[in-house]
Amino acid sequence: MAPSGGPPDSAVEAAMACLGPSGRLSVVMPAFNLGRSIHRNIHRVHSVFAGRIPFEIVPVDDGSADDTAAEIRRAAEDLPDAVHPVYAFANGGKGAALASGFDRSCGSHVLLLDADLDLNPDFVWRFFEIMRDESADIVIGSKMHPESKIHYPLKRRIASVVYYGLVKLLVGLPVHDTQTGMKLFRRDALAYAFSRMLAKRFAFDLEILSIARDHGSHIAEAPVELDFGGKAGSLTWTNVKQVMTDTLAIFYRLRVLRYYESIEPHDPPALAPRVSAVVACPGASAVLERCLEALRRQNWPSLEILVLPDAPTGRDWGPGVREIPTGKVRPAEKRNLGIREASGELVAFVDDDAAPQPGWLQHAVPYFTDAAIAAVGGPACTPPSDSFLSQMGGRVYENLFVSGGYRRRYTPTRVCDEDDLPSCNLIVRTAALREIGGFNTRYWPGEDTILCLDIVHKLGKRIVYDPRVVVTHHRRPLFGPHLRQVGRYARHRGFFARRFPATSRRIAYMLPSLFVLGVVAGFPLAFLHPALRWIYAGVLAVYAALTFLSSVSLRRPHVWLVTWAGVVATHFAYGIGFLRGLLARDMVGDVRPFDHHSDPAATP
Repeated sequence: MAPSGGPPDSAVEAAMACLGPSGRLSVVMPAFNLGRSIHRNIHRVHSVFAGRIPFEIVPVDDGSADDTAAEIRRAAEDLPDAVHPVYAFANGGKGAALASGFDRSCGSHVLLLDADLDLNPDFVWRFFEIMRDESADIVIGSKMHPESKIHYPLKRRIASVVYYGLVKLLVGLPVHDTQTGMKLFRRDALAYAFSRMLAKRFAFDLEILSIARDHGSHIAEAPVELDFGGKAGSLTWTNVKQVMTDTLAIFYRLRVLRYYESIEPHDPPALAPRVSAVVACPGASAVLERCLEALRRQNWPSLEILVLPDAPTGRDWGPGVREIPTGKVRPAEKRNLGIREASGELVAFVDDDAAPQPGWLQHAVPYFTDAAIAAVGGPACTPPSDSFLSQMGGRVYENLFVSGGYRRRYTPTRVCDEDDLPSCNLIVRTAALREIGGFNTRYWPGEDTILCLDIVHKLGKRIVYDPRVVVTHHRRPLFGPHLRQVGRYARHRGFFARRFPATSRRIAYMLPSLFVLGVVAGFPLAFLHPALRWIYAGVLAVYAALTFLSSVSLRRPHVWLVTWAGVVATHFAYGIGFLRGLLARDMVGDVRPFDHHSDPAATP
């Protein structure tokens, strides 16, 4: 154990033996709403390592609503050589925050440490001793270790034991405690695990350790000192439900899908290709500023950013950003101009109301070492900072009964080949874009569907979906703006079912229309015979039950009800819109060039 006056020399020697002559330790500290303590805690961690081993501290503000970001910035000003902060635009969960911090870090070894310091950071020296003595790749803190000092509520102790049994049964992980927020990794072991991690919140620890174990990493356990203080260790039903859901999902990916085995590692190219990010927009806005800031934080060695507004904004967007006014034209025309102006080998399309997350390019670009791959995309997730009704719009899109197998566009799933991805998050070879002539400017929306068709069918190339290539994308609020957007998309999908059947003439797109027709036609038919009334009522009852259960939120019943109403309304809006498009003679010139809240003309 570490004495109060500092670690013994033998512990420091163990740490130096693990790090080697040129290594260093990166301490990644995820923080959410810790404005009262984060400045003090960063200094506390600094005092543990200062003058003893090479180290850096990477605090990550996970979209806090208080002054956490400001307090982290103050600590970085106090300790500029040691503290290298990361700031997330929205709360993405602890797993996502740790992944962001890891992308920013540069140490040969990485310590993941909860920023509230419920766990005594002095015990890290014991972690190094165990890593050296057991030749471990990973050392995790364990509340069940016989040397641990735990001040821990009884209900949390019981929950830990139960969860350990579940993990042992489902995953077979040979450790007693996966959830303690203090873990020491060799960088290569953690990099491999993070590159495949999908869980972003409660069960990410289990996923990381399961991936690393299956990859051959040796995991050891170490004692910790844990003091919950006066917090009493709140354990809510929502937290339990989310942990169980994530755990079962990990089991499914690990044992049933064999998902982690299916992901082929891609070595990064020897020379990072130049990337041109193309951002079509109506003009300057707050969402555009957030988008550009997210692009600047990609930490890509060769990145140019092309902003294409209707008219000159008069803004200085900073180095690496070039503004190209286009006039009031459709997004497809703006993007085509961006393609012509791009100097990069790859063109990364992102909407101005979207924000690429850390590692966006790092995860996407290595795929392009395969000449058969022409484009890479990923999910566009709803930012937690959105308004309640916008969050509900995102929740509706993520609903299984709304998006079905296409939920991957709105929430991370698994790596797969695609033939239709939206241009709000799409990275394409410049040569492929120029070969097919860019986007078809005749249609909006739908120009990205045609582009993907051309890539797959005209060029014979692949489009890859990777759940780690993430942007956050603001949603239209329920109900009016959301339903109008759904109706427009549905009209074009219905028209495309005739015009471009390869990706649009699919039963999933037609089901809402069949449902609407069934509801409308079934109502008068139900009066013809009592049996028909029972059948009609039974079908509606089953539909109501399934959609109601798919919208479940036990913690917030009003979320449950609003989501359910949104799902039903979306089915009708999409079904009617698809039928209108299916019967339409043409779809040209019937929509505004932009429809989101950065457009002053858009409906709020």
